[in-house]
Amino acid sequence: MSPVQDEGMPVVDVDAGSGAEVQVDFAKAGGLVPGVVQHARTGQVLMVGFLDEQALATTRETGLATFHSRSRGRQWTKGESSGNVLRVEAVEMDCDRDTLLIHALPQGPTCHTGDATCFGPQARPGSFVHELDEVVRDRHAAMPEGSYTTSLFDGGVRRIAQKVGEEGVETALAAVAQDDDALLGESADLLYHLLVLLRSRGLGLADVERVLRERHG
Repeated sequence: MSPVQDEGMPVVDVDAGSGAEVQVDFAKAGGLVPGVVQHARTGQVLMVGFLDEQALATTRETGLATFHSRSRGRQWTKGESSGNVLRVEAVEMDCDRDTLLIHALPQGPTCHTGDATCFGPQARPGSFVHELDEVVRDRHAAMPEGSYTTSLFDGGVRRIAQKVGEEGVETALAAVAQDDDALLGESADLLYHLLVLLRSRGLGLADVERVLRERHG
């Protein structure tokens, strides 16, 4: 077991969008295929590495993004030294079967420079709403003292629901009686408190998105 692997890490399958496991064409690409790592929540591109069959097998078995280092000539797991691993949720393959899209949750900065991505601090950000949802989830798990989010969770579901109701009314009033800045501010307050309410019930933004996709489909 890798020193950074957790017990019970789920096996990650490779699919082409249909859920069915398929074979990567390593021979076509000379034994290595590029793997584009994308934040599983925000969609932001974090890094690009290369995988051979062994690295892909290790990624699937451990749930940690693992690559083949061309400079060192060996397999390496991202974060094996720093601890900033990439926990893989899914791996998809392109139509030519020679490029992988790796959906992962970073545990700390991805780049060795300390930046969130290997494309620098000016890289196009992912969805901030998803980032906020992650922050709310972390607050719920840690319950740090002095945090407003913690105080909401301490108040219980009924109190949080009341806040969502209040923010909803204020948003509606801003829409009909105030300017755009006021509407945007109230909308932001409403969205934040809604994320807290969902988390208090063990739910998150991804669950709402799933319902929306089902309705749209």
